[in-house]
Amino acid sequence: MAGFQIKLAVICAKTVNLIIRKLFRRNGSVFPGYIARLIFPDILPHMAGMVRGGIIAVTGTNGKTTVNSLIYHILKFEGKTAVINGNGANMLNGVISAFVLAADNTGALSTDYACIEVDEFAAAQIFPLLRPDCVLLTNIFRDQMDRYGEMDSVCGKIRLALSMVPKTRLTVNCDDFLSFTLARQWGGMTATYGINEKVFDLFSSPEAVESTFCYFCGEKLEFTLSHYGQLGVYSCPSCGFRRPEPDDTASDVRLKDGRYLFKVDGISVISRADEPYNIYNTLAAYAALKSIGAPVHDFQKAVEAFEYGNRREEIFRINGARVRLCLAKNPVGLQQKISLMAGDNAPKDIVFQINDRAQDGRDVSWLWDVNFGYLKKSGAAAVFTTGTRRFDIALRMKYEDISNRPVRNLRKLLMHLSMNGTGNIYVIVNYSGLYVANRMLHKLQKKGNARKGQFKKK
Repeated sequence: MAGFQIKLAVICAKTVNLIIRKLFRRNGSVFPGYIARLIFPDILPHMAGMVRGGIIAVTGTNGKTTVNSLIYHILKFEGKTAVINGNGANMLNGVISAFVLAADNTGALSTDYACIEVDEFAAAQIFPLLRPDCVLLTNIFRDQMDRYGEMDSVCGKIRLALSMVPKTRLTVNCDDFLSFTLARQWGGMTATYGINEKVFDLFSSPEAVESTFCYFCGEKLEFTLSHYGQLGVYSCPSCGFRRPEPDDTASDVRLKDGRYLFKVDGISVISRADEPYNIYNTLAAYAALKSIGAPVHDFQKAVEAFEYGNRREEIFRINGARVRLCLAKNPVGLQQKISLMAGDNAPKDIVFQINDRAQDGRDVSWLWDVNFGYLKKSGAAAVFTTGTRRFDIALRMKYEDISNRPVRNLRKLLMHLSMNGTGNIYVIVNYSGLYVANRMLHKLQKKGNARKGQFKKK
């Protein structure tokens, strides 16, 4: 009976996915998993049990999608097969979809590994079913506060999820004392990664720091090296809690021709990363793969070939102008993007799109935790705001004496800037605007022959 249910679940899920692709021209990232679970509720543990080499679950606030994609990319470079929820569908039904769509029509799944991105609040639901060999925790920052709440809530959810898989190996960014505190509280097998040298010159600002107090005794932590947010080398002067020497670190980090060069475990890497926080993402992928004994023989070549953008950071050419699309969905993320723009000495036009849809979080008070003052040093010729909360971010910048212009139509604005602006455009969006903006920019890039026209405020 179970065999028939599994086969039926897979066939129905694949059929639903095909219908969605044909009718809506989109990948079915969630609904196939929903259908499969209705037919066979134990479909996820059943399929997870077919993975031969190991399962990595990636969770945390920032970097999940990039790290998960990099892990998958490295495994493919090593000649291994892997299941991935690469479209960012990181709730339960999205995870199930990844597995059932990778199976054949009999319900059999033949794969070496699985790398699965998991939403922090869904981890307690997914981990017991997935039974990952490694849980990779990238960092913990404030994000979507009306959904996730304060940091204690996020840490509590992840801690609960880990308690359900006591035999897993936790790989954690020990530069984030919130993540490492959680690892200490959990008490299970833990591997660490971090950066021992200063590489975040423009990012090392005190803004958007979540907390700097020791969880164990309440004393204020001391930092000998700060990267960004609360990430750095820390110690508690009272109880002795401190950042450990990481098991894996990046060394000899330097920027050459706009790309970061560094060493990981003695491996020299010339990456395509042009932002320093992607060094963390690279370290995370390496540490997680090593923790489950996955091959990393071609790690150097794999990283050098990897595009870090993953649709969340991408460069377009529209009417000769360079348009860079970036995702920023929380205070630390937006502070990073502002620092990135400040590090670009060329004149530029800047567009912020801030929405307050369900996936973004309705609460945009976090904008007041970001230091927009760095924009004064960014060489911005013009700053625009758009999205449902364009007036909120416009007001926030007004308090920093930054001239800006709220507009309604992002497409018309970008067409105008591409033909009449500096030729160097940054578009910073939060979550709900990302894929819409990405599709729009791809279309504009393909079109590329629009006539000049006057942009009118609406």
